[in-house]
Amino acid sequence: MTKRIRLLITVVAFGFGITVQAQQDAQYTQYMYNTVSVNPGYAGSRGHLSIAGLYRNQWLGLDGAPETQTLNIHTPLGYRGVGLGLSVINDKIGPTSETYFDVDFSYTIRTSVDGKLSFGLKASAHMLDIRYSELDEFAIDGQLNQGDLNQFSPNIGAGVYYHTERFYTGISAPRLLETTHFDESSLSTAKEQVNWYLISGYVWDLNPFLKFKPTVLAKMVQGAPLQADISANFMFNEKFIGGVAYRWDAAFSGLVGFRISDEMFIGLAYDREITDLGATTFNDGSIEIIMRYDFLKNVGNLKSPRFF
Repeated sequence: MTKRIRLLITVVAFGFGITVQAQQDAQYTQYMYNTVSVNPGYAGSRGHLSIAGLYRNQWLGLDGAPETQTLNIHTPLGYRGVGLGLSVINDKIGPTSETYFDVDFSYTIRTSVDGKLSFGLKASAHMLDIRYSELDEFAIDGQLNQGDLNQFSPNIGAGVYYHTERFYTGISAPRLLETTHFDESSLSTAKEQVNWYLISGYVWDLNPFLKFKPTVLAKMVQGAPLQADISANFMFNEKFIGGVAYRWDAAFSGLVGFRISDEMFIGLAYDREITDLGATTFNDGSIEIIMRYDFLKNVGNLKSPRFF
């Protein structure tokens, strides 16, 4: 069954030389802890140096399914209102690997007693690798035996991010340039579309020991349906986090997290597809794990950890 699926993907995406235009950016369930990957305005907003690593394995049991690794670091600089971040994102699906090297710059202004508005810019270097040699077993007429392909392309992005102690919202487009990776004379063409993100969340104190945080991430791109992720998380005793999420017409998710210390946080998410793909016996769902470390300046004076 998995070979049949790989053959279908091969034929559709490569075999007939069509132009592929859809969502290309990596997908995250724990986007609320990985905001800098989609909005450069978030860089430095935590007020200290922060490092996070994320791993996602999508559609467990399906050969060639998407697999994503993300590493980011961001911090405010000594200059008033300036933040800087660095990210590496590796996204693999079947014989295709994409790696992004991002540099994020943000400038923040205070709009009220506890409100801050940040403007962000992102500069990216994109490496695309397609290993046609892995598709040889499916080649009927030798059309795919064209050698492997490696291609580099630059890109830029921008974002606006606003937050207070309890509320945040932002809009961004991490990749603004619509890069065509193959020309019409090549075996196939693939064009990157602009992905627009809207993210927002709010934190309520239900009682002295329990906080409630609903969040939403909307993703808009030409050629694909509007994607909306809605989640509800609870934090108990400033340590334990648990919640559920729903990806519109796609999946339900369960999320858990634990603050090992004031500096370190670990989170885990499991997605279960509700599409036809999720009903198959070879798809065991998707898992995602994130670890974040904050270099806090005054740990002893930390009264309440940031929930975002």
